[in-house]
Parts: sequence; structure tokens; C-alpha cells
Amino acid sequence: MGALPRLETKRLVLRAPEQSDLDAWAEMLGHEGARFIGGPMSRPEAWRVLALMRGHWDLKGFGLFSILERETGACVGRAGCWSPEAWPGTEVGWALTPAAMGKGYATEASRAAISWAFETLGWTEVIHCIHPDNTASIATAERLGSRHLRTTRLPPPLNGHETLIYGQSCETWTARGV
Repeated sequence: MGALPRLETKRLVLRAPEQSDLDAWAEMLGHEGARFIGGPMSRPEAWRVLALMRGHWDLKGFGLFSILERETGACVGRAGCWSPEAWPGTEVGWALTPAAMGKGYATEASRAAISWAFETLGWTEVIHCIHPDNTASIATAERLGSRHLRTTRLPPPLNGHETLIYGQSCETWTARGV
């Protein structure tokens, strides 16, 4: 595998996860809001998720990026492309540390990731798998121009819980001029 991509937005840098991101990932996955993405988790569990996400890059050539603030260099979350075995589609997902929530980072990072998925990976559609009670992520998906497509159950080990699938096609994204 060649050099891993690095995306930059006005306020953020997106790059593949690194071991140095563990503190932020442990914070992101350890708080109560992480219940929507398989948590809350202990620090050792967060390390395993960080390693899993980095491994996705090696196996598939894409994955979730760590989100860094350009100004401070601090890791504040993750966003990017996700498509493991038996997943319901080509997903762009996001999650933030509690201190980074409410600043528009999820939308900003996900816009960059969606553009990258369409332009570089050649995806024709992106989806977002969202727990029905996660109103903040539903609002983010709608800000990205996605709409509710269907409801499904995620494969194990997520215990088959119900999830909303939001998404849009590359044609819709391109027509919006994002």
C-alpha cells in the first residue's frame, strides 16, 4: 500500500489513525454518547477499535480518518469511509470527542470524506448508519444532503440492532455542487 491520503479543510486535517490518537479515541469511545457506536468502551477496547480502523486501511485501501484541528493539532474524532464484510453499503461515518461536538466538525470532515469517496474511490453512493435515537447524527446527515433511505439491522457483533440508513448518490452530491 502506498502513502495514506491526507485531506485538509478550512479547520481540519484528516489522516489515517495513528497510535498517538489513542487518548482522543479513548475519550470519544468512552463517554455516554458512544452508546450509538458500540460504547461506552474502556481504554483497551478503544485501542482495539483504533487498531481495527487502521487495519481497514491496510485491507481495503480506505477507512476512517482521525480528525485533527488544524490550529492545535489535537485529535478530536474520526470520520471517513467504512465498508466491512456484510455491511449494508459504502458508509461515510463520523464520531467526535465530547469537547468537539457542536462545532460543525462532523459535517466539515464528512463533506471532505464524501467528496474523496466519490472522486478517488469511485463510489456511486454513500450511506450513513445511524441509531434511531441519535438525533445529532440524523441532523448531520441531513446537513450533508442525505435522506432516509431505509431501516435495517446491522450484522454482528453489533447485535443486529435497528439502524436508520441515510444516504445519497454521487449524482445527487455532484448536482448540489458541494
